[in-house]
Amino acid sequence: MDHAKNKYPGLRYPRAALSLLSLAQLMIALDATIVFVALDAMGQHLQLAPHHLQWVISGYSVAFGGCLLLGGRCADLLGQRRMYVAAMALFGLASLAGGFATDAWLLVAARAAQGVGAALLFPATLAMINTLYRPGAERNRALAVWSMASAAGLAAGALLGGVLTQLLGWNWVLWVLVPIAWPCALAALRYLPVMPGVPRHQRRFDVAGCIGVTLGSSLLVTALVQGPQWGWLDGRTLAVVLAALLALAAFFAIEKRVAAPLMPLAMLRVRGLQQAMLLTLLFMSCYGVQYYFLGLYFQQVLGWSPLQAGLAFVLPTIVCTVGIRWAERGLARHSARAVLMAGWAAGLLGLAWTAAVLPLAGNYWWLVPGFIVMSIGQGASWTGMWVLVGEGIAVQQQGVASGVAATAQQVGAALGLALLVMVAALPIAQVQAEDSASAQALRQANALGLQYAEWGTALIALLALLVCAAMERQPQLLQPKPRARSTA
Repeated sequence: MDHAKNKYPGLRYPRAALSLLSLAQLMIALDATIVFVALDAMGQHLQLAPHHLQWVISGYSVAFGGCLLLGGRCADLLGQRRMYVAAMALFGLASLAGGFATDAWLLVAARAAQGVGAALLFPATLAMINTLYRPGAERNRALAVWSMASAAGLAAGALLGGVLTQLLGWNWVLWVLVPIAWPCALAALRYLPVMPGVPRHQRRFDVAGCIGVTLGSSLLVTALVQGPQWGWLDGRTLAVVLAALLALAAFFAIEKRVAAPLMPLAMLRVRGLQQAMLLTLLFMSCYGVQYYFLGLYFQQVLGWSPLQAGLAFVLPTIVCTVGIRWAERGLARHSARAVLMAGWAAGLLGLAWTAAVLPLAGNYWWLVPGFIVMSIGQGASWTGMWVLVGEGIAVQQQGVASGVAATAQQVGAALGLALLVMVAALPIAQVQAEDSASAQALRQANALGLQYAEWGTALIALLALLVCAAMERQPQLLQPKPRARSTA
């Protein structure tokens, strides 16, 4: 299919289609943050032990990260619209069931089912954007709108979670997703084009590879999530890491031998996808933990309410959309490398400012300059890195490519959180070792540890900037190359 000449022939409702794709991303982002502020209420109502409460978050992350490649392959084989509808239906059902949970494991199981739904939905959504919209300004605009929906979902989750928990109860942070998921599933049947995937007689599903990568990815994310609690040298952590490595090694061995691999290994040699995988990992290690650490700082150190903490994130999210729009326009004139370098440079400056002034955060306005610069860089980097995902990838493999990059994203989120939680805990451990440690000393140590974590995110941004600087210079990466004039 020649994207430079024609739109996808079945795309009769381009605006409605983009709205549905963006709503999917908004819902995934919303679910990533809406539960955080409701955790305390969940724990009190269901009498959850701390390790059960952690798995309300971790269950979603493990299922999401472990099933992304499966979701991408299903989108390629079965059709992207079909997977969109099925994933939305599953997400809505899991959200409804989670709100009615009366036991810890029922809630964790519902959250895991949400993670599976998100893993099926995300690759299909991104693959449709890279398939339905032509390279250049059209696809840039679609990616920008999709990215804005993600930014809006993150902010709305933090704010809406506080409002719903305070006024209606924790159940509503799950139920509120149902009126988004099920109507979108129905609307997709009308407004998204039929994309049948691979003909039935040609479908070959790599069951062994699917089991290997899903098991390996899930175990790896589990080890990263549980490592800080169990201890990195604990036998359980080491056993899970070893099992993950064995499962992933088996997966790669299987992919070399099967006729129709889940993930063609040649895909990993595509430079754009390699760069996108590394940048998505660093992005989530850096920006993906901001809500966690800053939320703790606002509530545990400054004593703000969940609603106040949620309101504090509204400004950076609004500004993030400015960075997304800037990236959209910048990609029409400059290479993805240039846009990404500018984005990560701005992010580095903003994160460093935020870390430096965090002790003054009782006056919110001290944080505003850092939030503005950081959020512009965040928006630009987010858009630029997803542009790289579809470059050089065949249309029939866009789903798997999206799943590969998104898997790196989830591993990055778990890895960044695990490492920075250790960094943040260092001052607290030092104070707790003293027999005469007071509550005030512990509070100051907590504040210092959270500031250390913020400096850690700035170092990750510096590493990402160096990665972008090492990229090859590519003029106007997304613009279709002009055809050479015939001399005949």
